[in-house]
Amino acid sequence: MRIVFAGTPAPAVPSLRAIAASAHELVGVVTRSDAALGRKRVLTPSPVAEAADSLGVPVIKADRLDAEATAAIDALAPDLGVIVAYGGLVREPLLSLPRHGWINLHFSLLPRWRGAAPVQHALIAGERTTGASVFQLVAALDAGDVFGDVRYDVPRGATAGDVLAELADVGAELLVRVTDEIAAGTARAVPQVGTPTLAPKLSIADGALDLTENAEIVLDRFRGTTPEPGAHVGFAGGRLKILAAHRGPDTDLPPGTLSLSGRDVLLTAGEGTTVVLKTVQPSGKGAMAAGDWWRGLRIDDPRVDLPSERAMS
Repeated sequence: MRIVFAGTPAPAVPSLRAIAASAHELVGVVTRSDAALGRKRVLTPSPVAEAADSLGVPVIKADRLDAEATAAIDALAPDLGVIVAYGGLVREPLLSLPRHGWINLHFSLLPRWRGAAPVQHALIAGERTTGASVFQLVAALDAGDVFGDVRYDVPRGATAGDVLAELADVGAELLVRVTDEIAAGTARAVPQVGTPTLAPKLSIADGALDLTENAEIVLDRFRGTTPEPGAHVGFAGGRLKILAAHRGPDTDLPPGTLSLSGRDVLLTAGEGTTVVLKTVQPSGKGAMAAGDWWRGLRIDDPRVDLPSERAMS
């Protein structure tokens, strides 16, 4: 089949490369426009654009799949559209333009976690099993019939970034298998079964850790928002970003208290539980070991902000 691929971030790259290496013809790639990144705001191609360039595949850069983008895709005469985390909606007439429509690799076991951030929301909710699904794209959000899925047990301590990297690889294998089955006429899609849950895009505010909660709940949110949008606590009028952390011993200190235990920095959460801070990033500074950050403090009784204190500030 002639395939057009749509995707943008790094987790879409394994699927792009798998399709390019398959028995099918990759005739074009659609991705979002170059983005201004870093402190110097340098225009940078998306990971998918860079991978497509290395493969020598024509690239269409579009932030919206409007009439112009639709015409460019139509000119490629695709039999099938494949989409993985493109970051935009596919509407009619583009939705029905390829002979076999569009299929979507989504990083959850549908109908759980429909939306832009499925892995992040699954980890925040404390789920220990997730997966990837390939489904027929329809007008409704992530609601199409499912061609196949694969389950994935989340390793203890894994962050959203870790899980996405794993699912990107196993999902790419599933995607090629479904594509082959569509070409052979053997693919069978079944309706989604169960109550849908939603996974909207996360904001910086979603990374705020509530230290009145038990440490396990705090760490679930930490893992679900790492590396993006970033887990953090309010500290000394700024934000302390937490880059690496794990469960610590119980204590009798109140929630929000920072203390030193050997070389470890402990952050007390609810019910006397603690989180061990390993790597942090203070406002305006680079990442550093939590112990080094602690030794540079000039505060007698260091505490992080609790939710009620943040609301008052």
